[in-house]
Amino acid sequence: MEILIGDPITTCLSPVVHDMICNLGFELREKCDINSIVTQNGEVCWKTITDCVSYTESGQSLDYWESIQQLGPVCEAVHLYILSLTREQLEIQYAPWFQWTSFPELLPEIFAALESLHLPSIALGMMKLASCLERALGDVFLLIGKECPFLLRDLLASAELAQVFGRPVMDVLKIFIGSPCGLNLRNVLWHGFASPQDIPPKYCSSMLVLTAGLGQLLKSYLHQMKVTLAHRPLITLTNLEDLIVFPAVTNEVLSLVENVMKKSAMILKIMLPYWELAVVKFKVHRFADCTILLLSQLETGLRRVFTAVNKCPDRLLTAESATPYTTFDEILAKHLNDGSINQVPLVLGEPAMEFLWDFLNHQEGPRIRDRLSHGEVNLCEFPEDAASQLLAFSLVLLLRFTEEEVLSELKEEAVVQLLVSLVNGYRSRCHPAFQLQKQVLSCEKSLRMWPVLPLPEESCQEAARLEGTSETRACDSLISKILCELCHHVPGSCCAVSRLDGLPSERWPWLLSELCSTHIPTLFCPRIILEVLVVLRGISSQCQRTSDQIVASLQLKHRQWVERKLHSRQRQNYLRMLSSVRLLSPVLYLILFLIVLELVNIHVVCGKSAQEYQQYLNTLRTL
Repeated sequence: MEILIGDPITTCLSPVVHDMICNLGFELREKCDINSIVTQNGEVCWKTITDCVSYTESGQSLDYWESIQQLGPVCEAVHLYILSLTREQLEIQYAPWFQWTSFPELLPEIFAALESLHLPSIALGMMKLASCLERALGDVFLLIGKECPFLLRDLLASAELAQVFGRPVMDVLKIFIGSPCGLNLRNVLWHGFASPQDIPPKYCSSMLVLTAGLGQLLKSYLHQMKVTLAHRPLITLTNLEDLIVFPAVTNEVLSLVENVMKKSAMILKIMLPYWELAVVKFKVHRFADCTILLLSQLETGLRRVFTAVNKCPDRLLTAESATPYTTFDEILAKHLNDGSINQVPLVLGEPAMEFLWDFLNHQEGPRIRDRLSHGEVNLCEFPEDAASQLLAFSLVLLLRFTEEEVLSELKEEAVVQLLVSLVNGYRSRCHPAFQLQKQVLSCEKSLRMWPVLPLPEESCQEAARLEGTSETRACDSLISKILCELCHHVPGSCCAVSRLDGLPSERWPWLLSELCSTHIPTLFCPRIILEVLVVLRGISSQCQRTSDQIVASLQLKHRQWVERKLHSRQRQNYLRMLSSVRLLSPVLYLILFLIVLELVNIHVVCGKSAQEYQQYLNTLRTL
């Protein structure tokens, strides 16, 4: 796809941001005595660091520019100091002070990256350190506060953390990771703006020491206040079954990725080392690392597509502090900020957009980027399936922006044909409409467990009588007629269902399954549709609860019957219950059919007037 053309890009940082990160902290050449920053036993002298922080004349806000300049020599001294230590010395001095982060394994990992001076690994280490630090600071916040802020900048500005660590210390963190006016290292990395060459390693070393210093301050606070820090449990991504659409990544797929990423116009050359490291991390089963790198670079690549198709090349760079960055939120939106149509969905197509929304945005999806970047995920238990799905999808996406000559060769590969077809056929698995379909099928499965359990011999005659009551047959017949009439309102895509002449009860599960397999357009659903889906899911949940309770009750009563624990009246009540169940089952089937038919026709609500819509919603809520 020849939409990504132009001069080679050397940085995605705007001139001001690039100058601030890459140059400002190197302007002062003075040497800083490391002994004034770190004592011999590894304690951080915070006053030396906070004395470098400057404020505006009013004293009410930080002077980020001057503060970064003044902190430059301190960061340089810290970096040289860290590199002078052996791994054993580092762990002896600083491992205890990393325990408060609940991820002390990160310390030697980042140290190894700094020792090797492998810039992509240093950047990855910074991303992981920023996310786990945010999570740990949130735990500290909850020692005093009740609801932890979602955004890091709000967390660092909180009075609660200032009470624990002191406002000057929080100001230092703001300069490094908490504000777009400062270095903003967390955001420029997590949103894929910074190439490996854009992040000076000395800032990574400094963040290591600052994190240890926070641990020292926290220990003093906990001792003084006689409290214990409790860590919120990390999330282990599970239940990804719905999202597993691609086969497991093989060596063949990895080779294809390595080949295509060097030729795809979607990847900026300055970012290629990140892609190479992502593949390496997958090979050594570091699936969280692989996913972190892929997510940030998918954002970079899709931002390049965004700026090309929407003809706004300046949006490829970091914005200045007064303007929001172009991130996934805008790249995957229906409209641009000015109200015009975003062209990215038209270029990628609905299936690819649905995949990205499932992984990144839907509340019932894994929301992998949010959870990883905010430190909510257990990195050690990150599932291979998640990384594998993202890697396979990335390959298909890269192929779309590869020159035709290369593409024509790869199109013949069986694995490529399979992956492309799977992406092209993808439908949302995390949208509320899909979740409603799942609920309905789950409830129907529960209804199928209702047939009467085998009764003891003395009750066989009664059981046979219950099988063929005229009341039960009449109920089944009535429901079948209603269903046949309702099927005439199924859209044309389900015309095979609507032509049914008769529908015996044995065919009801088949019909529900057919209706639930109907494709419902879900991308950019209006709010009114989402409101209707909430109500329908509530009805479905009630049906599920009812069915589960009846199944449990039937099983209990049957067991008590067999064990002769039921008195005469209880046995009669049980038999009446069996009779009632035969009438209730068709009614619940009918409700499920009504739910699915409303779902199949869900987009009709967009054409209703406000009054009609409200009346429709109220009617549903009475069910």
